[in-house]
Amino acid sequence: MTPEDQEEAQPLLGPPGGSAPRGRRVFLAAFAAALGPLSFGFALGYSSPAIPSLQRAAPPAPRLDDSAASWFGAIVTLGAAAGGVLGGWLVDCAGRKLSLLLCTVPFVAGFAVITAAQDVWMLLGGRLFTGLACGVASLVAPVYISEIAYPAVRGMLGSCVQLMVVTGILLAYLAGWVLEWRWLAVLGCVPPSLMLLLMCWMPETPRFLLTQHRHQEAVAALQFLWGSEQGWEEPPVGEHQGFHLALLRQPGIYKPFVIGISLMAFQQLSGVNAVMFYAETIFEKAKFKDSSLASVVVGVIQVLFTAVAALIMDRAGRRLLLVLSGVVMVFSTSAFGAYFKLTEGGPSNSSHVAFLTPVYTEPINASVGLAWLAVGSMCLFIAGRPQALRSLLAHFCLLHPRRPFQLVLCP
Repeated sequence: MTPEDQEEAQPLLGPPGGSAPRGRRVFLAAFAAALGPLSFGFALGYSSPAIPSLQRAAPPAPRLDDSAASWFGAIVTLGAAAGGVLGGWLVDCAGRKLSLLLCTVPFVAGFAVITAAQDVWMLLGGRLFTGLACGVASLVAPVYISEIAYPAVRGMLGSCVQLMVVTGILLAYLAGWVLEWRWLAVLGCVPPSLMLLLMCWMPETPRFLLTQHRHQEAVAALQFLWGSEQGWEEPPVGEHQGFHLALLRQPGIYKPFVIGISLMAFQQLSGVNAVMFYAETIFEKAKFKDSSLASVVVGVIQVLFTAVAALIMDRAGRRLLLVLSGVVMVFSTSAFGAYFKLTEGGPSNSSHVAFLTPVYTEPINASVGLAWLAVGSMCLFIAGRPQALRSLLAHFCLLHPRRPFQLVLCP
């Protein structure tokens, strides 16, 4: 092998001395990008406290009936689906940093439209905009963080993505406890606005700059983020990036692919998004006086168990956590369904039932006095939510940045 060949075989930014980077600015950049998942979580959780507030709104403010309230919660997923497709195109064409900057526009615009809404269509339009931003942010933010982090902190920073999502949901629940829907939408503009300000000062990822043959800018980005231009896992020259559909013919590719897609589909079909979108409404139907407090309890449980799953996943294993979460979710949803079956004959007014206080609407029927079962089963459902699945997929992308999970249709 000639010296020229040896030079080409080396990583673009290989470590001549092997010293580990110790830059602190990478944490600031990761925090700036993680404000995207935080905004994503806030948008997901916004509908839970906003729907009861909008259903009680007096003219001339818009008011939601049951059908409009259902659409108000669910339409964000349509925007997120479109945002995922758009984000996949933006992340390669515009870059990671610019994609994150651009996704702040529909976030702020969506919440601004909701704040100024005069009818139901403006409310739905605002939710659609925020859903579009959610789709872009959920795809781009993990890619940006994985590509700026050095190996020693990559796993930790990657776990923060999902943690920021559930923290955003909890923030929406907490704020909705004291704010009505307009002011809650104003608060929703804060995280993306802060992300816009911070990301303006952050560099593009070195990996993307290298793919664009901008070596000097990549070195400058590494010096800013890591405190050194010595990289660890940059791709060799000529390495192909992307995932081709033709690779699915290989058993080693299509089997884990089918398993991963199936797990994600079953997770969505479990109804966890419906719980996030309509938590307060669910607890009102469960006859709780303070449904906002009950929702906050659910949000706290979700944050705690997301953190616990990230901490113990490497020791306990992904498969064990997925099996346990499935068992817990089956038990919790069964208990929650049994609770509603036992109380379906009771009055629908929730204003006389305190949090965690048994419901004695019909003294002759002792089974109705099970209000605590609603919160308990809901918390178990959230605690058993397969966080291991999200963390598994996140770690796959974060620990294997040379294999970005993107489908490229080949002729």
